[in-house]
Amino acid sequence: MAHRLRPVGVEFAGTAPVRLVFGREMSAAPEAVFRALAEDVTGWPRWFGSVTLARPLDGGAGREIRLRGGARFRETVLVAQAPEVYAYRVDVTNVPGVRAMAEEWRLAPAGAGTRVRWTMAADGTAPFRLALRAARPGLGQAFRSAVTSLDGRLAG
Repeated sequence: MAHRLRPVGVEFAGTAPVRLVFGREMSAAPEAVFRALAEDVTGWPRWFGSVTLARPLDGGAGREIRLRGGARFRETVLVAQAPEVYAYRVDVTNVPGVRAMAEEWRLAPAGAGTRVRWTMAADGTAPFRLALRAARPGLGQAFRSAVTSLDGRLAG
């Protein structure tokens, strides 16, 4: 059953009760990485293995995301500042226990490539917060795999 979450702003990525932050360097330039994140939303399933469907909504102001396992999200884009930051919040989800959620992708030049930092920020019931913290290793692996896959696609 889908439920509406508490609306949060981009600052939530720095203040949420649960913050999972992952980083990795890519050989692709920040501009190319930003385009893949923010402008080619439908392309996410080709490089982010957990994502089964991604489509822009409301002329790009929102997104619909579906993950393996059945999780669904309707999101609002909070910031799309090329080529540095892409952030969105979850407005509606079928994930139990979550009360607020946002994600932020920060991109910075690293030599000829890009340093990518992904922050997943959330609030929810105690069991949800515990489960999200326990999922850190798997989410980190999913992030590393996605960034590696995206880097390969952008290099090709």
